[in-house]
Amino acid sequence: MVQTKKIAVYVVAVFALYTIITSPKRATDFVQIGFEGVSSAAHGVGEFMTQLIQ
Repeated sequence: MVQTKKIAVYVVAVFALYTIITSPKRATDFVQIGFEGVSSAAHGVGEFMTQLIQ
């Protein structure tokens, strides 16, 4: 299980480096999508907590 996790982390890291090196524009799009996803999730949690309080 630990070995599989290490391999998965290496594969993701290699993919990220490959994407950044070969296509910086595409890499920035991926980062923007990631940040938008995190922001959306945080907003959803905030809305949920607000509804619990009211």
